[in-house]
Amino acid sequence: MLKYREKLSPAWWLILAVGLVIPATTLVFLPLSLAVGVVIGVSLWAGSVGLLWWRAPTLIVDDTGFQAGTARLEREFIRSVSFFDGNAAREQRGVFLDARAWLVIRAWVDPVVRIELGDPEDPAPYWLVSSRKPQELVAALQAAGATT
Repeated sequence: MLKYREKLSPAWWLILAVGLVIPATTLVFLPLSLAVGVVIGVSLWAGSVGLLWWRAPTLIVDDTGFQAGTARLEREFIRSVSFFDGNAAREQRGVFLDARAWLVIRAWVDPVVRIELGDPEDPAPYWLVSSRKPQELVAALQAAGATT
């Protein structure tokens, strides 16, 4: 049974920033035709936004475990979960980050959830996952059987 689902879709400011491809492309194609430049620029922008949206990872918690993007973590291997936001989240993504950790982090999502692993054969000590609703994700993981 599905307990939690979240898609890490791109932020509005990222969609606007990608929009800079329109004037850049227009300038490149200006000697050929203004209309061609605008059409190609809008097409590149729409394709880029579509690709960002389509490739955005989905976080899913169900009765069997946790899925972040294409990776899956079975419930019995989740030892503990905690969330961080603000400066603590930046520290988790920066100075406190273990190079062996498995990451699904996005620059446009500030809070992160840290999932400690209990699998001795897994080289990753924990997963670090971006989430817009970290308290809900932690609660869903705890309801799925993870300890705190």
